[in-house]
Amino acid sequence: MPQATYHHGDLRAACLRAARELLEEDGSAALSLRAVARRAGVSATAPYRHFADRDALVSAVAAEGYRELATNLATAHPSPTTADDLAAVAVAYVQFALDHPALFRAMFAEPCDPTSQERVAATAVISEYVRNIVRGAFPHADADALATTVWALVHGLAFLHLDGKLDTATPEIVERQVRTAVTALFTTAPAMRTAAP
Repeated sequence: MPQATYHHGDLRAACLRAARELLEEDGSAALSLRAVARRAGVSATAPYRHFADRDALVSAVAAEGYRELATNLATAHPSPTTADDLAAVAVAYVQFALDHPALFRAMFAEPCDPTSQERVAATAVISEYVRNIVRGAFPHADADALATTVWALVHGLAFLHLDGKLDTATPEIVERQVRTAVTALFTTAPAMRTAAP
């Protein structure tokens, strides 16, 4: 292999870029360190300088995805305080999944490296973002419990859309479905409390 190719300028970034391209083209089945090396134009052993195995590579790709998702959510609404604001964030979450299906599946459905500090830190940002939303919009609620409920709802909506169980014909249809579901959760809950004996 030529020296210029072997001594890659930023090997880690090149491997992550190659991994994401492979994910988007062929799904996770095509993702291996050897395939990443071929795509990046480096020797078969070069990726091992940064990734101990496939799980470590997937964890690094997932961490990138979490950071991008966090940015998208904050862009949808930087400081949500109402159920309607929360619905806008939920729409952004589902739309991210639909725009990056293979990456989203890698983030949530692929085996990962449980010791990956990068992945843990990236997921912590998302978790804290959701907890902050709940604290702002529902100051008297149990923030941890409600944050888990909200994330479960929105995450379930994302996979229902990805798996073709809900209509994805247009972004408007997706937005309406997600907004309706999120709004239903927060308008029905108070009524249930009132009706309780």
